Formats: sequence, C-alpha cells, structure tokens
Amino acid sequence: MVANFKNIVLVPTDFSEVCTNAASQAIDTAKLLNFKVVLLHVVNSETKAYLKEENLPEESIIHRLKVLAEELQSQNGVVVEYLSREGSIFTTISNVANEIGANLIYLGTHGKAGIQHFTGSFALKVVTSSTVPVVVVQKRPVNKGYKDIVLPITSDLCTPEKAAWAIYISKEFKATIHILVIGDSGDLIYESAHEIARLFDKNGVTYTFKEAEKHSHFAKHTIDYATSNNSDMIMIMTHPDNKVVPSFILGSYDEEIIFNTTQIPVLCVNPRELNFDLIG
Repeated sequence: MVANFKNIVLVPTDFSEVCTNAASQAIDTAKLLNFKVVLLHVVNSETKAYLKEENLPEESIIHRLKVLAEELQSQNGVVVEYLSREGSIFTTISNVANEIGANLIYLGTHGKAGIQHFTGSFALKVVTSSTVPVVVVQKRPVNKGYKDIVLPITSDLCTPEKAAWAIYISKEFKATIHILVIGDSGDLIYESAHEIARLFDKNGVTYTFKEAEKHSHFAKHTIDYATSNNSDMIMIMTHPDNKVVPSFILGSYDEEIIFNTTQIPVLCVNPRELNFDLIG
C-alpha cells in the first residue's frame, strides 16, 4: 500500500492514544515539509494474542489501518498510506524505514496502553538502530509546530554533523535553536558548542547560547530549561561507539531526556552519512 517515492514520514502504530498523537505530529511535519505519512503496524506475538482474545481475523488490522489512514488524510489534506508487516518491533520498524526510503520516524512510546508494549526499552532500540532521525513522542500534543528547539551539547564528538542537522531542522521548521552546553571554557565540549554557534552564524540560524550550571544534573537542567522556554522539542545525537563498524550508543543523559516527564518531543539523530542522503 506504499508507493515508491521520496519524502516519507513513517509512524509505527498499535492504535493507542500516544501513537495517534505521534501520527498527528507527523501529519503537521508532513504538511510543512510536503512529505507523505505511512502508518505501520508490526504484526508480532502481542498482535496475534490480541486478535485471538478478541476473536478477530488478521485482516482486521489492515482494515483498522485503512480506516485510520483515510480519516487522517481527509481531515488534514496530507497523503496517508499504510502497511502491516509481520516481525519484531525491535527490528522491523528500522527495516521498513530503509525499505520504503523514509526520511523520519515518529515513534509514540508508552507502557501497556495499546495492543503492544511500546515501552522505553523498545524506543531506545529503535532509536539506536535507525538510519533516519526518530522523533520520540509521548501523550502531550504539540499544536504550534516546532518553533523553539533545545540542543544540549554533552560531547565533542560529531560536531559537524550536529551543526548540519540543527541547521537543517532550524531552516525547515523556521525554529530558534537554544544551545545548552555542559563544560568549562577551554575544554573540548565547550569548544564544540562554540564551533556549532559559529556555523550557525555562518548559515543564518537564529539561536541562543547558554552554559549549564557547573556540577548540575545536566539532563534535569536540560528538561527544566526546555520547559521554562516553552520549547517544543529537544534534539539529541547519539554517538558512534566503533569507528570501524559504526553502532550507536546513548549518553548518560539521553535516556532521561528522551522520556522526560514534561513530555516534550525528542528528536534523536544518529550521525550517519546515510541520513543526509535520505533527508535531502
């Protein structure tokens, strides 16, 4: 049910409230960027148990996807397609994103509130395995787009990639980037943040620059800072843990930021060259 074209936002769904919120935010992004939205349901053991318990045929999942896609499309004027795929939610989402050439994944995360466990550990595995950016969404709606985005700098790794992604996001969303740095003058993290600021100046990005309080709990500081600024999104980048065969890890602050209790959406980017080919 998916045409072969570029500019796709992929939204995994188990038809829960939080996944519907992720689809709603994906729709807003698709409108802005002139993308299509593709809904995906991964048929796994939890889906099969649900169908058995409710005495429903597997085709009912396709019907439910079709109804949801048609509803979202008619209400928003954005093309919405759908597909289901049997497999594991830990690997199938990323595989499908690669297969259809998705540019972004919008991922709703919760406890046991739908057909499937879209839990924290699931979200983290999708984030670190994805070759495209993943926006992690909770129940909180975002109705005015992403106009203020906090960019915490916790490492000096991948500075050019961080800057490139932030520049791209800022221009596409017409957003102000709020750089928040942990570190002291002269250390590598501090210098990385200032290099990003210099690249922002060069590319006409609207931004602010703030140094975190020394010895503060940086994840909490980031969340509090984003909340006080009424920010719409926090942008983090994972880091390669092996330069020969890249895989990606989350820093000590990242998990707390991703599942922040304020429920601010978090854009997670793995700095792979493939990202730039897909997003461009």
